[in-house]
Amino acid sequence: MKIFELIATTTFGLEAIVKRELIELGFEVKKTENGKVTFLSDAQGIAKANIWLRCADRVLLKVGEFKAMTFDELFNKNKNLDWSFFIPKDGKFNVNGKSVKSTLFSISDCQAIVKKSIAENLKEAYNVDWCPETGADYTVLVSVLKDIATLTIDTSGVALHKRGYRINAVTAPLKETLAAALVKLSFWNKDRVLYDTFCGSGTIPIEAAMIGRNIAPGITRDFSSKQWGIIPEAMWKEEVREAYKAIDLDSKIEIIAVDNDKESIEAARENADEAGVADCITFIHNDFKNIKYDNNYGVLISNPPYGERLSEKDEVTELYKEMGIVFNKLDTWSIYVITSYIGFEDVFNRKADRLRKLYNGRIETKYYQFYGTRPPKNFF
Repeated sequence: MKIFELIATTTFGLEAIVKRELIELGFEVKKTENGKVTFLSDAQGIAKANIWLRCADRVLLKVGEFKAMTFDELFNKNKNLDWSFFIPKDGKFNVNGKSVKSTLFSISDCQAIVKKSIAENLKEAYNVDWCPETGADYTVLVSVLKDIATLTIDTSGVALHKRGYRINAVTAPLKETLAAALVKLSFWNKDRVLYDTFCGSGTIPIEAAMIGRNIAPGITRDFSSKQWGIIPEAMWKEEVREAYKAIDLDSKIEIIAVDNDKESIEAARENADEAGVADCITFIHNDFKNIKYDNNYGVLISNPPYGERLSEKDEVTELYKEMGIVFNKLDTWSIYVITSYIGFEDVFNRKADRLRKLYNGRIETKYYQFYGTRPPKNFF
């Protein structure tokens, strides 16, 4: 079976998490770079990666890579790639582009030239005067970095963070892929209680519950490559069937989602119902200061307000002071907070055991990790 070179694109800072996911799924990882992890797979693996990856943005199929410093080079070298193997005679293809530190800096020109060269390739391959483009979608990306052009086709379609369960959202919801990464970067597992005291529309608790239940994030959604001829329908059905078989319905999972905004709690509950994990999560409409943290060795992961607007700065500073007073009493707990607030440790009154730079959309944040004491053996 033909082996493809694939690229899992990521938000900056999540490359190591996505690499670990790919290895756990059984893929061979070739290299890890800023914003992407390259790996090898057959056609069935394209389905598997899209269905199972929690922290990647997209899965791209690499068609070719070459140096191009002139538009003639870009046209001719791209035309010589094996586009007809991937795109059928009636395939509908559009071209997106980006260029960084390259001679060919005009993105629109690069897109137009790649579009034309693919069309010429397909006309020759299928011995036709024109291609109708009435069939399945193939989104091509031409990425030129330091004069090296990489040509890929997007196998995902809609970005992977769109799981399909978010039917109700609040202002500035956390992206699902980032929420899953926050859980994976913590010490939480399904044997430990998990609290999110600023749960918003419930993304962190829902992603944690899906991890605990081993529910594949893409199990119910569609992908553009489902319509491609190179991946038979039977392969997709097999991967979905295996994903359903892998769900853990027996483990007892305890997740507490707290927010002092009633609409947010209602939205979180609706989203959890849609994701099929509402049985794992207890929703509480209350302030974090009024919650009883009775368990030992619990885990708390939260995305509190950042105070990005100057008018909110004092209010958020006071909030972080109160968080420190409440959470720093939980000696056995591991506490994880993501925020863009500069000087968070000083206000929280505790030095983080580890910091990780992450991006919440375009906002640069830090993920503050405060470790509690290690649970004794056989505690859980």
